[in-house]
Formats: sequence, C-alpha cells, structure tokens
Amino acid sequence: MRKIVRSPGSATIINAIATGFGSAFGIGLDIKCEAKTMPDSIRCVNDVGADTDLMELCVQKVFNHYDIDKEDFGISLKTQSSLPMASGLSSSSASSNAIVKVTSEIIKEEFDLKPLSDLEVINMAIDASLDAGVTITGSFDDATASYFGGVVVTDNKNREFIIKEKMDDHSILIYMPDFHSKSGDSNVGRMKVLAPLVETAFDFACKKEYFKALNLNGLIYSSALGFNTSIAIDALQAGALAAGLSGTGSSFVAIVDVDSIDDVRESWMKYEGRVIETVSDNDGCCLL
Repeated sequence: MRKIVRSPGSATIINAIATGFGSAFGIGLDIKCEAKTMPDSIRCVNDVGADTDLMELCVQKVFNHYDIDKEDFGISLKTQSSLPMASGLSSSSASSNAIVKVTSEIIKEEFDLKPLSDLEVINMAIDASLDAGVTITGSFDDATASYFGGVVVTDNKNREFIIKEKMDDHSILIYMPDFHSKSGDSNVGRMKVLAPLVETAFDFACKKEYFKALNLNGLIYSSALGFNTSIAIDALQAGALAAGLSGTGSSFVAIVDVDSIDDVRESWMKYEGRVIETVSDNDGCCLL
C-alpha cells in the first residue's frame, strides 16, 4: 500500500514562547510524505539530509496507539520539502503532521481500524516534537495552522483554540538569510522578559487585527533575539501590509498585495540571502 500526504508550513503572527499564547497562518510551502508498507521495521529518509529521530518518533507513536508491533508490520517513509529547515516556518510541525497523518491512514486501512481524529493527529505530532526537543511550547499554534490551514489564535499551554478561521488570500514574501536558527536552541529567558509587550501584540490578534499583531510581535522578538529589525521595517516602508520575524527566525515574512510585491522584494535584495514567493494556505494537511 502507498499513500502521500502534504502538510504546509506556517508563518508567525504571535510567537507563543513568551506568554504561552500564539497565532500563526498557513503558507503555500509544504512537506510531502510518501509512505509504503513493508513486512517489518520503520525506515525513514528525507530529502534534506536531516536527522530522522522526529520522523521515527512520529511513526512509533502511531504504532503504539494502534498497538502495532514493528516486528510484525513495517512502514517506509520518505519526505520531500519546499520548506526551508530551521527557519521559523514550522518545518517540524509540518513534517510531524504529515508523518502521523500518513502513517495513521496506512494503518487504518491496512487493519480496518478507527481513524485518528484531527486533534488526535495534531496532539500525537506535538508530543513527538516535544520528545524530539524541536519545540519549546509544543507549538500548538504552528501545528494547527499547518494542519488546518488558515489563521489560528491559540492557548498553547492547554492546546485550545481562541480563533480558527480561513485567511484572506494574500501573496507572501519570505526573506531567508544565509543561516538557520533552531527553536529549541533559543534564549527563552530573553523572550520572556518581553512578555508584557507580547501580550499587547496578542490583544491585536484576539481582535483579528492580524497585521498589527504580526508587525509588533516581529519587532519584539527581533529585538530579543538579536535580529535586524530593519528587515521588517524596510518591507513595511516598501508597502507591505505586514512584516516581521517568523518563529525564532531566521526567516522574515511579509504579507503583500499586487501593488507592493515588487517593491518589497526589491527592498530585501540588499540583504544577503534569498527571497521566496508563496501564498497564504487555507487547505492544510491532506491526502494527495
């Protein structure tokens, strides 16, 4: 049996590390995971040469849920990604969502078992990410924006939605510098010092003033983590609807319209790195 699942990345509106409350939206860059059954064992490979521990943890959690012994049944997984790794664009959430989803779909069909609910998939993927040490808060905001698409505002500590809705169609520009930043390695203490300011940004998100929230959050976390705030300000000056640091970096995201996209791209050309063009995503995680 063979199945493929795609899961998009997401971009930050509010980073949840400082307060435990976050917000994110789906983007068009994604990870595709192809799974095939085999007689036994778990075999994982990816196209970016990354460690496969998270992939294997995701599969094992699904096996444990269904009481499947890898000595008696096996699965081979291969991921292909258009998402830059370790860049603040939820590559870990997208990967774990895709792997848990495709593994559960294979087992459900192979053994005629009850499918996992959407939240069971998400929570299993989050638990695997926590076990692998690739997230600080569990990233319920990133995981759900990836899984459902659209925009979410969340209570990450309790894994609950405050807002979950479709996002207006927008073009998205992403500035990728020539270095990576792993969420698990970030200075949590510096970020939590700025919690009162992040709470102000979060209030904007709760009022669905997402652009204001993204702008303020980006400036706060850029300052805390030592990123160049001029990158976001240049985009705003060039006409972006919103711009800011995504996750704990290293990428910056700008929401643009047809009138500003070329000017914003041009404003980022003076920085070392590359600019990626994509769109907002409302489709989320799905079988192909």
